[in-house]
Amino acid sequence: MNITDFFTKAIAVAIDHDPRGKERVVADLARLKKEYDDMKPKEKDLFDTDRLANPYADSRILAGNPDAEVKSILVGIDIDVGELLLAQMLKSRGVPIDLVVSHHTSGRAFSNLAAVMPMQADILSLAGVPINIAEDLMDGRIKEVERRLLPINHNRTPDAARLLNQPLCCLHTPADNMVSSYLQKHFDEKKPHTLEDIVDLLMEIPEYHDAARLNAGPRISVGSGRRKAGKILVDMTGGTEGSKDIYENLAHGGINTVVGMHLSEEHRKEAEKHHVNVVIAGHIASDTFGMNLLLDNVLFGEPVTVLECSGFRRFPR
Repeated sequence: MNITDFFTKAIAVAIDHDPRGKERVVADLARLKKEYDDMKPKEKDLFDTDRLANPYADSRILAGNPDAEVKSILVGIDIDVGELLLAQMLKSRGVPIDLVVSHHTSGRAFSNLAAVMPMQADILSLAGVPINIAEDLMDGRIKEVERRLLPINHNRTPDAARLLNQPLCCLHTPADNMVSSYLQKHFDEKKPHTLEDIVDLLMEIPEYHDAARLNAGPRISVGSGRRKAGKILVDMTGGTEGSKDIYENLAHGGINTVVGMHLSEEHRKEAEKHHVNVVIAGHIASDTFGMNLLLDNVLFGEPVTVLECSGFRRFPR
C-alpha cells in the first residue's frame, strides 16, 4: 500500500458511509465534472482537480511522494509543527514513520473547509427540514466560515512537513462521516428511551469510555437525563458547526434530540429556546471513534503499524 492507495481507499470508504447516501455523492461528483468540462481555460487553471474524485475538500495529501510505500503511520487528531518534529525525533530513535495522518484539516484543505458545509443542508433535509430553509440558513453560515478562514496561515504545517521531508495527509470529513453514520444507525436500532439512555449507549463504546476517564466524556448539555429522547439526529459531519438558527426548524421537522460533538454557547441557547435536547458525545472522543472506524476499513488486511499521538487512541474492532 502506498500513500495514494491509503488516501484513495479512505475517500472511497467515506463515500460509502456518507449520511446523504452514496448515490447522492456520486451524482454531485458527476455534476461537478460537467461544470469543469464547461469551464474556460483560465478557470480550469485554478480549479482543484482533486475535487473531481474526492468530494471532501477538507481532506487532502498535503506533503510527500504519493507513491511512497506505507508500512507505519503516526495518527493524531491535530497535527502541527510540534507533532511533525515529534515524528522526526521518533524516526531518529529507530521508529519508522512513513506517513503522518491528521484528522483535523490543514493547508489547502483547511482554506477550503467551507466547501464541504453544503452537505449539512442535505442531511437536515433528510431529517425533515425543508431543503429551501436548510440551504438558506447554511448559505449565511458558510459565508461566515469563509470570512473567518481568510486571515489564517493555512500552509504553516504542510510547509514544515516538506522541509522535514515528512509525508502528511489529513482526513477530516471522511472520519466524521464514519462516526456520524455509525451512531445514527446505532440509535435508530437501539431506540434509547431517555437522554440518560443515549449517554449509556455512548459509554459502551471504548472511545467514549476512555474519554470519560479523562473527564471529557459524554454529557447532556440541553435537557435532563430523564427526558424522553424521541427522534434523534446525529450532527457530527459537514466541516464545522452549522447555523445556530436551525433548531427551530429541527423542532418543526420532528427532531427531539441532537447528538453532537460540541456545542457553542450561541447554539446551546437556541436549542434550549426551541426545546431541542442536546447530548454532547465529546469532540476528541468522537474524532477518535471516527478515525478508528475509518482505519479499520482502510487498513483491513494490510500490514500497517499505527502509532498514536495528539489525542488519538487506537481501538481496533
